[in-house]
Amino acid sequence: MRLLDGKEVSAKIKEDIKKEAAEFAAKTGRKPHLVAILVGNDGGSETYVASKMRNCELVGFDSTNIRYDENITEEELIAKIKEINKDDKIDGLIVQLPLPKHIDPEKVTEAIDYRKDVDGFHPINLGRMQRNLPCFIPATPYGIMLMLQHYGIGTAGKHAVVVGRSNIVGSPMSILLARNSNPGNCTVTLTHSRTQNLKEEVLRGDIVVAAIGKKNFITADMVKEGAIVIDVGINREVSTSTKSGYKLYGDVDFENVSKKASWITPVPGGVGLMTIVGLLKNTLEAAKGTIYAK
Repeated sequence: MRLLDGKEVSAKIKEDIKKEAAEFAAKTGRKPHLVAILVGNDGGSETYVASKMRNCELVGFDSTNIRYDENITEEELIAKIKEINKDDKIDGLIVQLPLPKHIDPEKVTEAIDYRKDVDGFHPINLGRMQRNLPCFIPATPYGIMLMLQHYGIGTAGKHAVVVGRSNIVGSPMSILLARNSNPGNCTVTLTHSRTQNLKEEVLRGDIVVAAIGKKNFITADMVKEGAIVIDVGINREVSTSTKSGYKLYGDVDFENVSKKASWITPVPGGVGLMTIVGLLKNTLEAAKGTIYAK
């Protein structure tokens, strides 16, 4: 078993991003600029946004965190998004999910200018991704593909099984792995909570991507010998044994599955760090205008 080490890969890619950001700043007189909007006080969202802002600083980006009380109206939030859309000094905009129940996340996502949609959730970016056209790829799947590329893991001809069909990870991951690209060219099975004989389906996977949001859901008896296992899950549980007061678990029973896998991502220290890298790379490309011309 070998680790797909998010710490190692993200550190290398962030160094490359930092160099490119410095070159961009020298040429244009400004830094790439990411804005994150946070609504309410969700603990997980607070942590994620703080990490995104900290990483922007590390690679030489400007970043702005706009915070709103959970009682903000949908209209007020969308009005702010449209204001940011018009600001040429802002390259990327993300609205941290989840949002309060009275705000429709689809309306919010579609309100973001697709040219600033560095989370890669806008229907235009998702549609272009499906057609293998230049676009902003959703940050987590993008990060996973960068990790596979970094380690030189051959995917062509392999059978990939994706567990979970969300628009954020599962569905785009299935598209990326099936595309005629490298990494890619897999035969893909997309499974979910309604899949019959799920264990048998996962056992067929040369590559298993677990993105179902349930602690230790993928067990050793579901994974064949030598499989490449990518754990997207971040499940938080209260813990008295950690300084933070909580402990993170993946969707994969790492202790037992790692004994059978050829490669596996840890939690923490795996895909979560690569998600940040995907976001940073999208923001840099938005600033440079390499995907959508300025």
